[in-house]
Amino acid sequence: MKKIKLSLMMFLQYFIWGAWYVTAGTYMAKILMSSGTEIGNAYSAFAFAAIISPFFVGSIADRFFSAQNAMGALHIIGGLILIYATQVSSSMIFIVTVLMYSLTYMPTVALSNNIVFANISDSGKTFPIIRFFGTFGWIVAGLIIGALQLENNLDSISYTFYIAAAASILLGIFSFALPNVPPKGKSEDSALGLEGLVMLKDKSYLIFFISAVLICIPLSFYYSFANVFLNDIGMEGAAGKMIYGQISEAIFILTIPLLYYRLGVKNILIIGIAAWILRFVFFANGDLETSYWMIISGIILHGVCYDFFFVTGFMYTENKANQKIKNAAQGLFTVATYGIGMTIGSWFSGLVTEHYTLEGIKNWSGIWEIPAYISAAVLLFLIVFFKDKK
Repeated sequence: MKKIKLSLMMFLQYFIWGAWYVTAGTYMAKILMSSGTEIGNAYSAFAFAAIISPFFVGSIADRFFSAQNAMGALHIIGGLILIYATQVSSSMIFIVTVLMYSLTYMPTVALSNNIVFANISDSGKTFPIIRFFGTFGWIVAGLIIGALQLENNLDSISYTFYIAAAASILLGIFSFALPNVPPKGKSEDSALGLEGLVMLKDKSYLIFFISAVLICIPLSFYYSFANVFLNDIGMEGAAGKMIYGQISEAIFILTIPLLYYRLGVKNILIIGIAAWILRFVFFANGDLETSYWMIISGIILHGVCYDFFFVTGFMYTENKANQKIKNAAQGLFTVATYGIGMTIGSWFSGLVTEHYTLEGIKNWSGIWEIPAYISAAVLLFLIVFFKDKK
């Protein structure tokens, strides 16, 4: 029964994220008439919350509140903020609203993981299974939005926020019925994982760390503008098509443990970054009439792009860190990538998109070439300077 509760919690946790996040850029473009810069800033606000959230989890939630109660309160508040977001008519106020919501949501990512780890005995075997339900939740959200074609209709696109809000409030209420995880009290560790900075004395890890932050710039292009791009070129049910990427992610993640030891970390990272380049080349040159396969392939490559770099990165960090700083090292890696890297990347992707927009028409070929070039530069940097093979 406990595992069922934890799996349902994880399903709703990522269903919420997938329900509004994927189509937020399209909503801003169609309803708020937002510029590329404004869309990028909205996604930057979400990423910025990933930098702030460890302070809440480490300094407040873990010390004073039961994890499940803190998560319940945050999700209920977050659901109400999502409803308010649909009433906003200004891009600037919408960006601030996204920031306020993100400050309630991002801490729950860590809290949900904490709740799972506190209630399972074999994390290596059990956590991946429970975490799979999170990916499944994101997929189901995309299928629902795609099947209902909510993003294609100006009158219905706001329903994506209502769906996410309803799931958020539901999870908030359900959280109070989750197994109790009492507060941990004061911790001597830094909330940002700063103890993990000692890892950067290792040259190979430093090169990997820099590469990880830089590769978040192309990642931000995909997260911020892929759905806008697909809707702009006329793809029906774009959000539903984008779940091919999550399905690919779920499949390829199963291959990482085997390939990690067969190919070595450097070769896996090279394959992952090469997939980034290929994805953006497909997007830059594909269209729905003559090269539809390029568009779909670019989406499916998400599994290789994400798993071969980030999942491998978490494993590499785990293997390089000594026992005392493992948690700090993982925390630092998360803040640096999902926080700092994605904040910079989302902001920059907005500037690029705005630069390649003339009289409301976006030059998608030019836009997608930029993250392809950045990915190629990161690949060259990694090949030349990264020396670890295992």
